[in-house]
Amino acid sequence: MSIIIEHDKRRSEILQKALEVFIDEGFEDTTYQKIADRCGITRTTLYMYFKNKKDIFNYSIKQLLSDVENDVVAIRKDKKLSFTERLTKIVSTVIDRLEENKNLLSVILDYLRYIAKGETDPDYRVRKRTIKLRHILAQVVIDGIRTGELKNVNVKAADDLLYGLIESAIYRLVVLKRDSAAEVKAAAAVAVQMLAL
Repeated sequence: MSIIIEHDKRRSEILQKALEVFIDEGFEDTTYQKIADRCGITRTTLYMYFKNKKDIFNYSIKQLLSDVENDVVAIRKDKKLSFTERLTKIVSTVIDRLEENKNLLSVILDYLRYIAKGETDPDYRVRKRTIKLRHILAQVVIDGIRTGELKNVNVKAADDLLYGLIESAIYRLVVLKRDSAAEVKAAAAVAVQMLAL
């Protein structure tokens, strides 16, 4: 068991150092060797944890999204909250996680620009990674409609609105380099209240 714990601990350390390299060098200029050097290990040792730099990058994204999804699922199931409170808390929690991971978001944006140069559609990649979050947002809206708490609401439009606010937070944090997206959280709270009218 301690071998697994040590492996996971080392993997986390590698991810943190790899993120530093991605931030310093950009996705395109980051190499597997640069990551190994920053970690103070050989490439051979690095292969014990990750196949290549893309594997390291994807694992970082999966870890962030997994944490966000766990938070969001817990909020969705919280029966003590009304559906408007759940929607507000979900958007607020996602934005909090984004603020905590601004550096990773910066690298993700760099990666999306990199793949946009080629044949890959960055929009498809983003939609593929965020489909669970969008589904949960839509499901909370549907549940709110079923209970009568939300009235005359178009589920797709509400989902697009809330997800668009999350995208706005990313833009403010990464492109505008703001420390906080508190104003977006406040706007989301107002938007959710409008859904309940």
